[in-house]
Amino acid sequence: MVFVTVGTQDKQFLRLLQAVDKAIEDGFINEEVIVQAGCNEYESKNMKILKMLSQQEFEKYINDCSLLITHGGVGSIMSGLKAGKKVIAAARLAKYHEAERDHQEEIIKKFENDGNILGALDLDNLGEVIEKSKTFEPKPYVSNTANMVKLIEDFIENN
Repeated sequence: MVFVTVGTQDKQFLRLLQAVDKAIEDGFINEEVIVQAGCNEYESKNMKILKMLSQQEFEKYINDCSLLITHGGVGSIMSGLKAGKKVIAAARLAKYHEAERDHQEEIIKKFENDGNILGALDLDNLGEVIEKSKTFEPKPYVSNTANMVKLIEDFIENN
């Protein structure tokens, strides 16, 4: 099962849902697709669309999926990584009125450069990214929290 989540923001992200629908139509996805659509009004004969999920339901879908396709929110990406899932992330963009800023691009690029996820910054190529995910071996995410705490402690001690 492929799990798609667009988060719970009040902004639309129909581009992602349309791209996933097209990837199904084009044969890149041959599994059941479950979508947590949030505020997005979208209908599909190819996907099961759910509005909001409880935290338990969300975690169950994350744990059960073979692939997570998500918006570029840190929480959603981290949920997939913590569960050891392959993650494809797509950025909400300001030019489409999906976000106020394009910070999700930065987040996705960082995780992708570290080898943790695959980025789908051009949704016209989502099918190709899905195909790449079939052989992609993500690097485990390593938290940088300890380094940040040490930097702060050193700063406090030396000032």
